Amino acid sequence: MKKGIYSTLSWSGVRKNKKMYLPYIFTSMAVVMMCYIMSFLSVSETVKSMRGGEMVQSFLQMGFQILCFFSLIFLFYTNSFLMRRRKKEFGLYNILGLGKRHLAVVLLLETVKIAVLTIVGGLFFGILFSKFSELLMIQILHGAVTFDFSVELSSVVVTILVFSGIHLLLYLNALRQIQLTNPIQLLHSERVGEKPPKANWLVALAGLVLLAGAYYVAITIEDPITAVSIFFLAAAMVVAATYLLFVTGSVALCRLLQKNKNYYYRTNHFVSVSSMAYRMKRNGAGLASICILCTMVLVMISSTVCLYAGTEDSLRTRFPRNINVDVIASSVELLDSEWTEECQTVAHETLEECGETPKDVLNYRAMAFPGVLEGNEFIVEPDYFYNQMTQTSKLWQVFVVSLDDYNHLMGTEKTLDNGEAIIYTTKEAYKEPTIQLGDTLTLSVKERVDTFENNGVDASQVFPSIYLFVQDFEGVAASLMQNPTFQEEYKDAFHWYYGFDLDCNDDEQTAVYEKLSDALGTVNADLPNDQFFHVQTSAVAPERSNFYGIYGGLFFLGILLGIVFLFAAVLIIYYKQISEGYEDQSRFEIMQKVGMTQKEIKKSINSQLLTVFFLPLVMAGIHLGFAFPLIRKILMVFGLTNFPFLIAVTGCCYLAFALFYLLVYRITSGSYFSIVSGMRDRKTSAL
Repeated sequence: MKKGIYSTLSWSGVRKNKKMYLPYIFTSMAVVMMCYIMSFLSVSETVKSMRGGEMVQSFLQMGFQILCFFSLIFLFYTNSFLMRRRKKEFGLYNILGLGKRHLAVVLLLETVKIAVLTIVGGLFFGILFSKFSELLMIQILHGAVTFDFSVELSSVVVTILVFSGIHLLLYLNALRQIQLTNPIQLLHSERVGEKPPKANWLVALAGLVLLAGAYYVAITIEDPITAVSIFFLAAAMVVAATYLLFVTGSVALCRLLQKNKNYYYRTNHFVSVSSMAYRMKRNGAGLASICILCTMVLVMISSTVCLYAGTEDSLRTRFPRNINVDVIASSVELLDSEWTEECQTVAHETLEECGETPKDVLNYRAMAFPGVLEGNEFIVEPDYFYNQMTQTSKLWQVFVVSLDDYNHLMGTEKTLDNGEAIIYTTKEAYKEPTIQLGDTLTLSVKERVDTFENNGVDASQVFPSIYLFVQDFEGVAASLMQNPTFQEEYKDAFHWYYGFDLDCNDDEQTAVYEKLSDALGTVNADLPNDQFFHVQTSAVAPERSNFYGIYGGLFFLGILLGIVFLFAAVLIIYYKQISEGYEDQSRFEIMQKVGMTQKEIKKSINSQLLTVFFLPLVMAGIHLGFAFPLIRKILMVFGLTNFPFLIAVTGCCYLAFALFYLLVYRITSGSYFSIVSGMRDRKTSAL
């Protein structure tokens, strides 16, 4: 046999099936491009030199590994559509005398050509758009723009090796399918229907149990730390349940529709239902894949958009003022001592030297300590608290604040008697009528308020806080300090929080902050060993770049992975419609010969597509709704506590995705109709 015929047959197969191969080739190029860009940015010196750049690169390195693994699964899945379409062709070649050894050579040449085309094309566009991606990253991180262009050779090599390995595995898998199938089976592979799976109701029950379990975990979990650790387990349960339910659901749906004679024996339903029944398991698996990808896109985009768009909100929560001073002492007396007054004097003098005037001044005292909530009692024994660290749902941060400070800050004139308290809680509600602090103090709750000037501590912790506003601050402190263990372990329980905003830019704020930190560092309290006095300072401006590094890196990673998952969903939808269109073409041809009109064909197609096509979108919305409490808890770890903002962003992401999904439906349904109605060139269905 002439060697040239192998090359001719390899190109001929791709050319005659170009409607199937072109989207696969372009999408493979896009995946290669994304992988190179992610690898390029993860080692880029420009990104590394920016504030927060190293954090971003650690995220990108993790994202590169995820993308490589996903590329393997995705290309295997989409390649299965191509192989199903080509099996008839290979079977005919085999019958005409082309042995399986010769088919292996044809497949090898075809795989090599596609691999070279997609890898080279993907690297070309990856290098072309790498600078654009770098500029986008700089914009997200609020860095300085540079226009130096570079190519990372290490990223090129890694990308080539990864995708060469994937294409090698694709070739071996295709070879396995041909070697294990006889020519007659290959020839009739497109005409073989599917048998319903056995133990259908057991499979459905397993899916329901898995899904109910995942949903229960998502909506009942209370503490953010557990939410982070359980997220991937819950996601795996949802993925498995979705596949089980869609496969069994397709079977059950077809059976129910066929039993409903008034529905089934109608012109626009008969062909569509019989077509679905013809490939019920594969139909369910395809819909499940689309649903999972849609859910991944929605969860990833909505959460990362929330984080990035809420960066300033998170900064303000973590740092209540532009510049913050926290004086930590071991007693109330030290808070009212000459050293605290000296700290305030130093702060005022430093601001005068810098020519700045403080605004929105925050000034109050507090006693802060952790506690374990058991009923209405906050157990404040340190050993007991540390033993309960694994049960974070019971852990609270307690702040005791003077009522005078509360009235001054909030502009109110509330009154209390001794033994009473006004409370304010974050993240969780406290509903008991009384509060017991250890064995020494019990307070009755007179009122619950909705807001208070936070001190930034609550935002840095994942468990909730409770503020107790009391009339006799000194008396409550003295009562708690009667416990020798408490007095010994919580030497840093007393705080004076002082903060202010400035009308100047970040660079000027940073300069003021550094000068103030140096000045406060000279305030040294000459105290015995059993007493403690310390000054801490923090500011928004120096930390802003770190916040944008973390949230911007996650946002950029979410964009890249979201685009890839979106490509995958669109390609699977397209292949599902095209491959099913070719399979249904002969059935619709028969129906046209017995009198079925183009209008009736269109109605039948719409009936079939509307019956199943929007199920993945609806199910993805349900998954997102049940995952929302879990996502909210995870975002709390990053300091995002703005619940209405999270709802709004998630809802907008879902609506935008639904519109995009509708557009894809319109395009692919048109392609399906043109195939089954005979409007498409019949040559595309020939060998």
